[in-house]
Amino acid sequence: MNKLKINTSLIFLLVFVVFLASSCADDFEEINVNPAAPIEVEPSLLLRQVIWSSVEEMSYEGYVAGNLLGQYFTAIDFNLFDRHSLTEPQFGGNPWPVLYSNLRDNQLILDQAASDPNYAVYEGPARILKAYLAAQLTDIYGDVPYSEALNGKAGIIYPVYDAQEQIYLGENGILDHLRKAIISIDNYEGVRSLEGDILYNGDLMAWKRLANSLLIKYLVRISDREDVGEELQAIYEEGFFIVEAFQNAAFDFSASQPNNFRMANLRTGDFNLFIMSETAEEIFLEKDDPRVAVFYREAESVAVNYSGLLNGPDASQLSISVSDYSLGGRIFREETDRLDGAIASSWETSFFIAEAAERGLINANAIEWYENGIHASFDYWGVEMPVDYLSRSSVVLEDDALEKIATQKWMSNCINGYESWIEYRRTGFPKLKTIAASLNGDLIPVRMPYPTDEAALNAEAYNVAAESTGGNSINHPVWWDVN
Repeated sequence: MNKLKINTSLIFLLVFVVFLASSCADDFEEINVNPAAPIEVEPSLLLRQVIWSSVEEMSYEGYVAGNLLGQYFTAIDFNLFDRHSLTEPQFGGNPWPVLYSNLRDNQLILDQAASDPNYAVYEGPARILKAYLAAQLTDIYGDVPYSEALNGKAGIIYPVYDAQEQIYLGENGILDHLRKAIISIDNYEGVRSLEGDILYNGDLMAWKRLANSLLIKYLVRISDREDVGEELQAIYEEGFFIVEAFQNAAFDFSASQPNNFRMANLRTGDFNLFIMSETAEEIFLEKDDPRVAVFYREAESVAVNYSGLLNGPDASQLSISVSDYSLGGRIFREETDRLDGAIASSWETSFFIAEAAERGLINANAIEWYENGIHASFDYWGVEMPVDYLSRSSVVLEDDALEKIATQKWMSNCINGYESWIEYRRTGFPKLKTIAASLNGDLIPVRMPYPTDEAALNAEAYNVAAESTGGNSINHPVWWDVN
């Protein structure tokens, strides 16, 4: 994929000007509006911004916060979040504004596509992005403002919190948006191309593949609550989903600014606050898995090559030398041009299909799709797979099949620990550890708390949602979590 240089400052400025203009009183419009000036941002600029911002910001969030929840890394200072005091984000741990700002910009695209036939080409991709962003939001927090959110112009400034079940299953919910996106793409007969598409360069059929891959993922995710087998089987039999690396929905980071991975721009001391988790050490070394050399550096001053620390230490009682532990790999700092920020990938889709087959949700070969996923993961991370890897007892799909599928998915997802934490909550795998100095009663959180701003800015709706989650408890499971 070509490395496109994105002037995010210009795009943010344009979006800000549009919102500022729309907030002016009617009395000023006749005086101040230039009839020759544009009154809205082109959807091509907005699409470019939403794709880049959602991938870049959530990749960073997923690394500095999600990877602590998913136990890929341990934070050795400024680490209240790693100790599961999740209301105190430090380097990260507040994806709420990231997701809502991108949902807001994406809604502008959807509104333009609905009101102007010239922009109809944007409907399908914008619906897919809304489903993707909404799923991240509700899977992290549970019930959230959705149906009434993003309606400030209509006078709705205190949106209610929708139940996660409705966000998934309701009209214009996650699944509905993906289904409607596919219909929109299939029915599009216009001549306008999808400009601003830095994901697929305007290829609508690639977006359709993405929609089907996301449908597979989200249908499996809610499969303990809903009967999803028939729809999954139909998608599987059609076969139009992401199965090859070139079909991945991924943005290539560059080696230098402005499009490199944000961890590369941190001070060395800040980057070195994140060291290998003991959980990751055990999982990768038990399988003698060479991908460990991509995700981590060898420890400098100890005999073992890779060394991790149990998550959640009390930093005030901690005295360590970072040279005794494995830091993040070069791909996250010096060589970020090797790194992708993925919305969906062939390895992820393959593992979800393998799980669906293993559980009898679809008629497919679980072993074949599991091995496809492993091959795709090694290729994705640029690592040669050992010839005996698939036959190793800790890998071969002969027993503990669901655990092995979930663990291999976890091992592939080191850039976005939020997704792995979500999947751990759903499957129970891989088996994460009780952290060293928990501020949450030795429990692994099963949702993020609503931001403290919500209690002040949207108090009535927040209070209802907080009450339904045990006082905004991080130990209150979301709707699809039946474990």
